[in-house]
Amino acid sequence: MSTTTDSPHQAGPREWLGLAVLALPTLLLSIDVSVLHLAVPHVSTALDPSASQMLWIIDIYGFLIAGFLVTMGTLGDRIGRRKLLLIGAAAFGVASVAATYANGPATLIAARAAMGIAGATLMPSTLALISNMFRDAKQRGVAIAVWITMFSVGIALGPVVGGAMLEYFWWGSVFLLGVPVMVLLLVAGPVLLPEYRDEESGRLDLASVGLSLAAILPVVYGLKEIAKDGVSAVSAAAIVVGLVCSVVFVRRQRTLDSPLLDFTLFSNPAFRTTLVTMLLSMLVAGGTYLFVTQYLQLVGGLSPMKAGLYLLPAAGALIVTSMMSPVAAAKFRPAYVVAFGLAVSALGHVMLATADSTSGIAQVVTGFAFVYAGGGPLIALGTDIVVGSAPPEQAGSASAVSETSTELGMALGVAVLGSIGTAVYRSGVDVPAGVADGAGDSLAGVVEAAAKLPSDVAAALLESARAAFTDGMNVIGAIGVVLALGTAVLVAVVVKAPAGGAEEEAPESAVTPVVAEGRPVS
Repeated sequence: MSTTTDSPHQAGPREWLGLAVLALPTLLLSIDVSVLHLAVPHVSTALDPSASQMLWIIDIYGFLIAGFLVTMGTLGDRIGRRKLLLIGAAAFGVASVAATYANGPATLIAARAAMGIAGATLMPSTLALISNMFRDAKQRGVAIAVWITMFSVGIALGPVVGGAMLEYFWWGSVFLLGVPVMVLLLVAGPVLLPEYRDEESGRLDLASVGLSLAAILPVVYGLKEIAKDGVSAVSAAAIVVGLVCSVVFVRRQRTLDSPLLDFTLFSNPAFRTTLVTMLLSMLVAGGTYLFVTQYLQLVGGLSPMKAGLYLLPAAGALIVTSMMSPVAAAKFRPAYVVAFGLAVSALGHVMLATADSTSGIAQVVTGFAFVYAGGGPLIALGTDIVVGSAPPEQAGSASAVSETSTELGMALGVAVLGSIGTAVYRSGVDVPAGVADGAGDSLAGVVEAAAKLPSDVAAALLESARAAFTDGMNVIGAIGVVLALGTAVLVAVVVKAPAGGAEEEAPESAVTPVVAEGRPVS
């Protein structure tokens, strides 16, 4: 028997325990991102991927998460958000094991793709369940801040735990970190999480699913190819195909009774602006993280374990600012808190843009900490703005859009900024004759090749490669300065929500929690 929730209510112990369970997928996904970046040099040595394959290993995961988030968010509204969460957890665990034992670049790319599709079920389900379980606006803000903090904790734990595993085990072991997390979620989820679904939702439009993927993936592919090899007929055609599919997708959604993505959500200027800001900020974060983690190991000469420890200040700063942002937003306009954070990030990007390969790692570590500290307010408050502005029956769709902006931004950052940085590196590195073809494609390749060269030749090659790699990081830092300052001004001008939030409670919901004897069932 089903009933409809009559009014918003204060969350109780069950909801807060459920929040602890919902934090697990967030912890897992952030750990997975951070440990893979740390493992890049090891994967390069073990599997010998080309530069293009290495970028696909890193970002196919994010691309498919971004491509399927809207689909999975809507699917969760239809079949039940808890059900989709548990299905995704099981699939993610299986895909993680497949990635662990991949025996070549193609196999690892396929496993990472499967992880991306499974991962797309996790984030919108968790965020939508939080929106349903915490109907009071203040409680929801705290719950989302906790959820975001677990993302930060994962970033902090990933490099340390992953670095330790890379010290003592093979590179594939880093993917096993996700397996116990998923097992715990599968055991605790049915006990603590209620089920929610929209009983009035229509069927899933498969044509829209295909169009959403066709709109995102070809554009990303085209941008990657342009950044890597310049404009070509193939890259230009891919972008045109993606843009055409985007137009067709939007027009189809406007004609459907039950669209995959309800574009009325975008009628709110704060919603639109926050999404754009999150997209651009995550784009810069993705490219920055990729280069900083490699800089610490391949330029700074740190072991994976030590590199992970040097990333802790940034993760700690993100945790603190994420948790403090709701407190600050109770006294100041949220847009001003976010804009101030973005200005702090710009300062960090300045430090990364001016670092060199011989001055040590202190400036890079400090700059990266400022970048992350400044991102905390945007992640915490931006997510709440997006989810809180949607009616509860569209929580899954709003959550999916929010997560799409962040995941797509992160993937684009790795693809586009990673390719730009790589292009700068390749144009600056001086590879002497006689060195194996392809050694200069990446700094990891040069480090490996230098071990087989006479000491004087190896020293000159490494100096050139490290300087060129740092130049690439400098370019990414400069792009970050421009985008951080630009979005800070945009948010401050457009987002008008007053201090303390606009509402105390979310509006009444058309979402039907599945209940038995008056309580959500386990």
